[in-house]
Amino acid sequence: MNLLQCEHVSFSYEGKPAVTDVSFDVQEGDYLAIVGENGAGKSTLIRGLLRMKKPSAGNVLYGDGLQQNEIGYLPQQTQVQRDFPASVMEVVLSGCLNRLGRHVFFTRGQKAEAEKNIEMLGISSLKDRCYRELSGGQQQRVLLARALCATRKLLLLDEPVTGLDPLVAANMYQMIRDLRKKQGITIIMVSHDVGGAVREASHILHIANRQKFFGTSSDYRKDPIGMGFLKGGME
Repeated sequence: MNLLQCEHVSFSYEGKPAVTDVSFDVQEGDYLAIVGENGAGKSTLIRGLLRMKKPSAGNVLYGDGLQQNEIGYLPQQTQVQRDFPASVMEVVLSGCLNRLGRHVFFTRGQKAEAEKNIEMLGISSLKDRCYRELSGGQQQRVLLARALCATRKLLLLDEPVTGLDPLVAANMYQMIRDLRKKQGITIIMVSHDVGGAVREASHILHIANRQKFFGTSSDYRKDPIGMGFLKGGME
């Protein structure tokens, strides 16, 4: 089933074209990695998929009744966000904000869901800790638990392993793999780690302000675009 489809989509950033004529689809259960150089328009595309930006051309279509508040999002962190003075539980619960509706307070079910996601990601012992006191890897787990509170279908991850040491990055990849296989969550991940992206993802979208490649990871390894980028990314 098509969960998301882009048809000749373009997005602008500060009035200038950032991504032009991109077409791809994401099926339920896929793991799509979006790769490309700095400034290629990857984060702008993600903002468009989150409906935070309107396309300047083309269409973004959502299937299976997917609503904006059913998309989980793990953004790149700024220093201000890393220093956020809230408890781990408060940060994770904030992932339910879009589903509060007319409620003023989080429901018992939402609190239970936050507890479940905290336990699933192995951070129960950190529940009452202040978020800004945690390591980078611990913070990423908290943010992943927060994103899971917003979705049961689609998770968008913007550079989830950037700045993490290799062991912590490997653990993050394992958690993402488990979410897809065990929870059935569809993954879209922006990554500068092209080797990890090709190893982990089922599909690759390579952009350089316009689409250069879209297809399976195995086909990307054989394509001149993929072969060149992999060689450059691993030197």
